[in-house]
Amino acid sequence: MAYLLLYVDDIVLTASSDALLHSIIGRLNTEFDMTDLGALHHFLGISVTRSSDSLFLSQRQYALDLLQRSGMSDCHSTTISVDCKSKLSASDGPPVADPSKYRSIAGALQYLTLTRPDLAYVVQQVCLLMHNPREPHLALVKRILRYVKGTLSSGLQIGVGAVDSLTAYSNAD
Repeated sequence: MAYLLLYVDDIVLTASSDALLHSIIGRLNTEFDMTDLGALHHFLGISVTRSSDSLFLSQRQYALDLLQRSGMSDCHSTTISVDCKSKLSASDGPPVADPSKYRSIAGALQYLTLTRPDLAYVVQQVCLLMHNPREPHLALVKRILRYVKGTLSSGLQIGVGAVDSLTAYSNAD
């Protein structure tokens, strides 16, 4: 079995055996000018750390760059990404001064959810409000960024073998 991930002109290739992997690389080399960079360490802003039985995918540098770009690199962190007691309304509060910046940060947070499933729900909520962002919506985006600041070492652990535990995230009361 082989898996090939292609993005524009970058390829990640893995296979169930070294022989199959080298065979595929050889065939691709006959058709395309390629450079084999060896074991995967970084791809599309995602850092890959291997151990004997797992991969750890992290977007730490991407998150740091996002905090810098949004002017939140020196912010205080928080341990919870959303305030469970408040409810956002699509029309409450004044419009944000720069809707494109809101959309840009929300989109960047959306990309961060690739390795941060703990952010998926709250980022989806701010993305629902991109058409007409308001100040309370921006406050939630800033809270998410503060949470990201406090959880920079988080990522996605992919292991081999049977799954014997499940980690779930919930913002329910």
